[in-house]
Amino acid sequence: MNSDCAKLSNEGCYTIFSFRDSRLKFIAPYSLERYESVVKWDNGYLVVMAKYSHLKEPEEEYIDLIPVLEDLCIEPENYLKPIKKVEVSYA
Repeated sequence: MNSDCAKLSNEGCYTIFSFRDSRLKFIAPYSLERYESVVKWDNGYLVVMAKYSHLKEPEEEYIDLIPVLEDLCIEPENYLKPIKKVEVSYA
């Protein structure tokens, strides 16, 4: 894995955000089937295309990691600084 690239995926009703040796797991929207692509990464804020069970086409979705990191007592600035890119990965 590229050392400055994070991975985004989901497992059931959870979003998974992985970077280096860390794996953040938090509640996703109830009808999320999968993340399709990352449109934009902006230092903790993601714009993604997501496929939902109640829609035919993927829809733009927004994820703000800063409150998630703060809830986990992780310093957002330190955690996010080395991340230059985020990719959807279901490996």
